[in-house]
Amino acid sequence: MLFAGLVLGQVLAATGAAAPGNHRAIDLAPAWSGHTVNFALLTRGETQFVAFYDAQRQMTVAQRRLGQTAWRFKKLPSHVEWDSHNALMLGLDRGDRLHLSGNMHNVPLIYFRATRPLDVDSLEAVHRMTGREEQRVTYPVFLNGPQGELVFTYREGRSGRGDTLYNVYDEGSRSWRPLVSGPILSGEGRMNAYPLPPFRGPDGYYHLSWVWRDSGDAATNHDLSYARSRDLVHWETIDGRPLGLPITLRSAGTIVDPVPVKGGIINSSGRVGFDARNQVVIAYHKYDAAGNTQMYLARFENGVWRRYQASRWEHRWDFGRGGSITFELRHGHVVPAGGQFVIPVQHVKYGSGVWEIDPATMAFTTVGPARDSGLPATLTRVRSTFPGLEVRWAEDLRDGPNAARFLPNLAASTHDPVQLLRWETLDFHRDQPRAPPWPEAAMLQVVELSRAAR
Repeated sequence: MLFAGLVLGQVLAATGAAAPGNHRAIDLAPAWSGHTVNFALLTRGETQFVAFYDAQRQMTVAQRRLGQTAWRFKKLPSHVEWDSHNALMLGLDRGDRLHLSGNMHNVPLIYFRATRPLDVDSLEAVHRMTGREEQRVTYPVFLNGPQGELVFTYREGRSGRGDTLYNVYDEGSRSWRPLVSGPILSGEGRMNAYPLPPFRGPDGYYHLSWVWRDSGDAATNHDLSYARSRDLVHWETIDGRPLGLPITLRSAGTIVDPVPVKGGIINSSGRVGFDARNQVVIAYHKYDAAGNTQMYLARFENGVWRRYQASRWEHRWDFGRGGSITFELRHGHVVPAGGQFVIPVQHVKYGSGVWEIDPATMAFTTVGPARDSGLPATLTRVRSTFPGLEVRWAEDLRDGPNAARFLPNLAASTHDPVQLLRWETLDFHRDQPRAPPWPEAAMLQVVELSRAAR
């Protein structure tokens, strides 16, 4: 997928974050490429870990020391089938012990934990965390709390009926406990929330956005919502009003835009960014009055969420049914750049790149992308001759969990060099098996992008 490369180069150029042409690619191993499923990259100090599915679809973790090209591998007793929900997620606790969870879609918890610091060889299967609400697990995410504590969030239940729970890890007892007494987000048996991973913004808050869904049909997404927290325990609205837990659709002050069912919002939309004054700006898409799919930006102004239509496109994306969806529109979050905002967008009709946003009107200044990619074609171009393969990227999780791992946002990284994971794969396939022939396993690489001299 060329879009990821465009985003890398153009966000770097727009923000001055790094020099897009200065890179190094390190081969890791051939990886499964028969369907899209997210891999994970995590660096701490001089040690780097990668979790992926190998050529035989076996869950594998690799480890290397930065500056070296030799990897150590640990094969784990888990294999992926055809479900693109079965992403892999890595985390490190304060004792530098590695944690891994993944290959789950409404199944019992799959979780591995290392017994020695920074040692992939010591990973062992652990069959429970708290022992509660761990039988129908999906969407695992590891993140770090305000004191560096390791937090695990996931959905228990299924699409249309589920809750979002948080656990916290204690290094002394090597055990997990619920972060709060019940769910953070609850569908109350009538729906479920689709949150993007919470992340800590420049204002010190953890920011959480989500949509609700009434069934397994993605067209039943509705009500873009938002909450924030200083500690992941006590939550509040954008204007500081405390929220009781669990947060539900009925929780006052959480709805950013009351998008109706079949209103055109997908559950990976609603990405939180910030303007030049560190005000929250949420980017999302929905149908306009004419029924076309448009990008919108929401910002809290004078006590209310003000919603701006950013695009003026003539295209409607009808999505629905269950299973992983092939996207006609993908987007990242807004980034301040040179007195304006920019946002990476991939559109099936209008192309891929970074759209500039007029800060006065909050509208796109052009219909299509304004810049070309500065990245070398060797990174953005698909190397395999098998039809349909696309380039996929994963960001380094040391910068926190990211919501759009096919849209790396290098402006958010403070490290030099920036570390990325690159591989080639076929797209989503509604989580259904593909008839052979399948593509050969493609080489998984770590790409290091050095920052520009300032």
